[in-house]
Amino acid sequence: MITSLLVANRGEIARRVIRTARALGVRTVALHAGVDADLPHVREADDVVALADPDGYRDVDAVVAAARTSGAEAVHPGYGFLSESPALARACVEEGLLWVGPDPESMELLADKVAARNHVAGHGVPVLPGTADAVTGADGALAAARRLGYPLMVKATAGGGGIGMGVAGDDTQLTKAVTTAASRGRGAFGDARVLLERYLPGARHVEVQVLGLPDGSVVGFPERDCSVQRRHQKVVEETPSPAVDPPLRARLRAAAVSAAESVGYRNAGTVEFLLQPDTGEFFFLEVNTRLQVEHPITEEVCGVDLVALQLQVAAGADVRVEPPRARGNAMEFRVCAEDPVRFLPGPGAVTEWVEPAGPGIRVDSGYAAGTTVTPHFDPLLAKLVVSGADRAQVLDRARRALAAFRVRGPKCNLPFLAEVLAGPEFASGDYDTGIVDRLVAARRP
Repeated sequence: MITSLLVANRGEIARRVIRTARALGVRTVALHAGVDADLPHVREADDVVALADPDGYRDVDAVVAAARTSGAEAVHPGYGFLSESPALARACVEEGLLWVGPDPESMELLADKVAARNHVAGHGVPVLPGTADAVTGADGALAAARRLGYPLMVKATAGGGGIGMGVAGDDTQLTKAVTTAASRGRGAFGDARVLLERYLPGARHVEVQVLGLPDGSVVGFPERDCSVQRRHQKVVEETPSPAVDPPLRARLRAAAVSAAESVGYRNAGTVEFLLQPDTGEFFFLEVNTRLQVEHPITEEVCGVDLVALQLQVAAGADVRVEPPRARGNAMEFRVCAEDPVRFLPGPGAVTEWVEPAGPGIRVDSGYAAGTTVTPHFDPLLAKLVVSGADRAQVLDRARRALAAFRVRGPKCNLPFLAEVLAGPEFASGDYDTGIVDRLVAARRP
């Protein structure tokens, strides 16, 4: 087992990784920029390395230097920041550090949405009609649109998290969407290229957690439904998906495993798909080469610790995972420091923090009373994870847990999460990626 671990992240995911590492007897090292000095993950680590400024979390040299000076043996990147950076993975390997993630070559291939799409299609994974090559400007996009037809989804070819995504229904909208995607891709990932794919109205966003083992095999877990999104950012996730039956579940898992095996994938990752519930057809979206924000719901229904498995795989241990089977249901609600009406970030000092508790309630939090939410980072405060014997029990527990969760100081989206839960569409399980837009539209007089 790894003896010491640098957690190259902050907030709730850093705290989550530290919790498992400490349970395994692994010495932990936390990073913090000055603005993060009071966060729980800093207090709970065995050692701390201060960064010069908030951009240090995105600085490969700074992370490697922190690992070297702290005596860490391995680096866990969490999610976001440099978690999907082949440059950091390669730098760690060259420095003699264990990288808790897939190898740099797999990351490079899968980081490019066009290259990933073309690769998995060659291994039998279904993809949407789209551009086989990246598009670099409006003229190229308009030419592709004449061949593909509208509506189209426009995506930045690099990165993830929905950054740069947009939908176009005509030439004017396409020109605007391409300009926006190129600008955001250039700013966030240094890559202005875009990908066009057919847009599927009424689709669901489902994903399959995979784990590549040291012996070369890949394990696929039951699917997660991530269709509750605002601005292409996930807000609520659940497993299993209400739209997936056992035969479809087997096909999704097989496609995800095939995609991962085709690149010799190791460690944890997630293969994302768009699903048409009425036909049972699904199409490849991308592979996230890291631990997902929503990994806890898989842990709850499958009885596993994905972070522990990540560490064991990185160490080259003889990892054995029984064929995963969901027992019960689970949902995750992302509690964010943002306006519950307009979804704009709302940083501030946390004056009150009360977490719900009880059977089937888990809270992965990055803040506490007395800490401060700054404008430098993603506004995620905590993840409320609710599990139960069936979906009805989870819904009941979630309603009570959201009502009991209190955050004061920064703006908070708890009222919006309760609004989603109270709506008949989510309660029925018959929803798609347009659910939030419909909720917002229904507010208007």
